[in-house]
Amino acid sequence: EEEKEKEFGVEEKDRKRRSEETTLEVFFYVLTAKLLLLEEIYLQMKKNFVLLLFLLLTFCFAIFAQDYAEKLAEIDAYSKKVQTEWNVPGFAVAIVKDDKIIFAKGYGVREIGKTAAIDENSLFAIASNSKAFTTASLAMLVDEKKLNWDDKVTKHLPDFQMFDSNVTREITVRDLVSHRSGLDTFSGDLLWYDTTNSADEIIRRTRFLEPTSSFRSKYGYQNLMFIAAGKILEKVSGKTWAEFVKERLLKPLNMKRSTTSVKELKDNIAIPHNESGGKLRALPLGDVDNSWGACGINSSVSEMANWLRLNLNKGKFDGKQLISENQIWQMQQQNMYIQISQNGSKFNPTRHFFGYGLGWFLNDYHGRKVVSHGGGLDGMISQTAMMPEENLGLVVLTNSESPTNTIIQNKIFDVMLAVSPKRDWSAELLQRTADGEKNDNAETAKIDVLRLLNTKPTLAIKDYLGKYSSQMYGDVTVAEENGKLVMRLIPAPNFVADLEHWQNDTFKINWRSTVKYHFPRGFVNFMIDKSGKIDELKIDQPNNDFWFYELNLKRVN
Repeated sequence: EEEKEKEFGVEEKDRKRRSEETTLEVFFYVLTAKLLLLEEIYLQMKKNFVLLLFLLLTFCFAIFAQDYAEKLAEIDAYSKKVQTEWNVPGFAVAIVKDDKIIFAKGYGVREIGKTAAIDENSLFAIASNSKAFTTASLAMLVDEKKLNWDDKVTKHLPDFQMFDSNVTREITVRDLVSHRSGLDTFSGDLLWYDTTNSADEIIRRTRFLEPTSSFRSKYGYQNLMFIAAGKILEKVSGKTWAEFVKERLLKPLNMKRSTTSVKELKDNIAIPHNESGGKLRALPLGDVDNSWGACGINSSVSEMANWLRLNLNKGKFDGKQLISENQIWQMQQQNMYIQISQNGSKFNPTRHFFGYGLGWFLNDYHGRKVVSHGGGLDGMISQTAMMPEENLGLVVLTNSESPTNTIIQNKIFDVMLAVSPKRDWSAELLQRTADGEKNDNAETAKIDVLRLLNTKPTLAIKDYLGKYSSQMYGDVTVAEENGKLVMRLIPAPNFVADLEHWQNDTFKINWRSTVKYHFPRGFVNFMIDKSGKIDELKIDQPNNDFWFYELNLKRVN
C-alpha cells in the first residue's frame, strides 16, 4: 500500500506537471499572438503616421481657430463701432500671434468724399513708430562692433553741441534714444516741423535750446535727439538713413511697398485728415525728410506685421537672424523711468510701471509686459504694441486725429487675454474727450470775460512791422497787407497768420489754411520797451506739441 501510495503520488505530480506545461504553452502562444498583433498595429501606424499626425493637428487647429474666430469677430465688430462713434475716415488693423498674421483688415475710406476703401495694404505715415527702426538699425551696427550704445555722441558727430558744455561732453548714443537729454518733451520741434531746415541745420540749432531738467534725471520725449541718432547711423554705416533702413530692414522683412519718404508713394495711399480750418478736411501728405531718425516711414498693417514678427521672434524673421537676440533684449529694457500720474493710474489701474527703452515704450498690462510705441503727424495717428510673453502683437494705422489707436489696442489685448469684466474703451474716451472740451471752453470763456473792450493799439500799424529774430529758430516777419498785420515764420513758409486786434498790443492769431496743425485760439503780444518802441514779439499759441515760447523773438529792424 505504501508502494501504491508512492506510485500514485508520482502519477499525480506528473499529471499536474503536464497540465502546467500545457497551460504555459497556451500562455506563450497567446502572448506570441498578441505580440504579433501589436507588431501589425505598429506597422500600420508607422505607414500612416503622417496621416494620423495630420488628422490630430487638424483637430487641434480647428479648436484653436474656432477660439480665435470668436475673438477676432468681436474685435472686428468693435472696430466698426469705433469708426462710427469717432467719425474716423479710415483705419487698418493687424494682429500677430505665434509668428503668424491672424488678422489684417481695413475700415472706411482713404479720403473723405471719395469711395476708395482702406484695406490691409493701404499705406499710412507711421511717424514716431519709425524710431524703433532707427534703434534697430543702430543695434545692427552694435552687433557688427562698429558702434557702442555708450559711445559719446561727439565721437561720431564732432560738431554736436548741447546748451550745457558738460552735457555735450558726456551725452551718449544711448542717451539720445532714451529721452534723457534734459530737454523738455517736444522741445525744439518747431525746428523740423514743416520747415525748410536740413537735418544738419536742425542739429546745429539744438545748442540754443535750454534744458528744463538736469542731464539724465528726467524723461523728456525728444525728436531732435533721434534726428541726431539718425545722423550717427549715416556717419558710421556710410549710407543715408533711408538707404540703410531699406536695405537692412524693409527688404529682408518683405516690406516691399513701405517707403522712407512721401515722395516714393505710388498707390493705395491713405490721406491724412484733421479739423484744422474749422471742420474735418483732407490734408496734403506731410514731407518729413528732414527728420529721418525720428519719423519718416510709410507702411501698411500687413507689412508692419512682419516688423512685429521680427521683434517678437527675438530678431529672427523666416529663419534668418537679422538682429541678435541680445540686442533685441537691450532695446526692450528700461533705460528711463517715467512717472505714472494719479489720473493715469485710475484710468488704467493694472499698469504699475512705465518707462522707455531704446526706441520703445515699456509698461505692464494685466500682469504682462507691453513693448509699444505711438506715432503722430498731421492727420495720422498710429500704434504698434507687443506682449512678448503672449507672443502677441498688433498695429493700428489711422488717417485722422482721434484716440482710435489706443482704443483698438486696449480692446485687442482685453479680448486676447479674456479680460473680465469687459471695458468699453471707446465710450470711456468719448466721455473724457467731452469733459476736456468742456474745460477748454470754460477757459476760453474766462479769457473772453477778461478782454478789455474798446481798446486800440498803442502805436500806429507801421510801428509793428519788421523782422523779429530768434537765435534758435530764425526770423519771423510782420508785414502789412490791406491795412492788416500778417505774420510769417520764415523757416516754415506755410506758417502764415492774419493778426486780428484783440486788446491794446495783443492780436489774435488766425492761421491761414496752409497751416495743417489744428491749433486752438492763440495770440501775439508786442512788447514795448522804455523808449516807447516795440522790441519783442511773443507768440502765445496753446497746443500739445510745439512750444512757441522757446522762440524768444527780438526785433532786429
